[in-house]
Amino acid sequence: MRVCGVDEAGRGPLAGPVYAAAVVLDPGRRIRGLRDSKLLTAERREALLEIIQRKAAAWSIAFATVEEIDRLNILQASLLAMQRAVAGLQFVPDEAWVDGNQPPTLGVPVRTIVSGDKLHPCISAASILAKTARDAEMVRLHAIYPQYGLDRHKGYCTVEHLAAIKVHGVCEIYRQSFLPVRLARRC
Repeated sequence: MRVCGVDEAGRGPLAGPVYAAAVVLDPGRRIRGLRDSKLLTAERREALLEIIQRKAAAWSIAFATVEEIDRLNILQASLLAMQRAVAGLQFVPDEAWVDGNQPPTLGVPVRTIVSGDKLHPCISAASILAKTARDAEMVRLHAIYPQYGLDRHKGYCTVEHLAAIKVHGVCEIYRQSFLPVRLARRC
């Protein structure tokens, strides 16, 4: 059976898209060191990214935009990104194992698994792909908006980030539906 692991990255930040990834591992090409992306260093995630993309039977990365997050809400936008990731696979999996307790509609049987990124390598691999893609996008946005320090906090609600928002206001990369953003002045 071809099981697809699915996970998202970036539900909590104040800025940027939410990403999701889908991965079908190849049982004949084991990948050592897969675990929840939050438990790995950025360097280890980057190394595993290349290995996953080379050894997986199939993989896909997708996202939902800031506008979609504001229009749908963050949960629905996360589920949309997951749908897009699974739809982007090179073939239709037999089943999807999704990290968390909210199942996206995928057109295949879905099994939700709380802390699945810690329990199942296919979900861990999806976690790594989603996190590295989102982090890369935040570094790209940092080059355009360096005043916010997005390369360091990746858009999360840190003291440093809130201080930058207080000084510079918020712009189009911010999730207007999130309270700290709604309360901030616009650029």
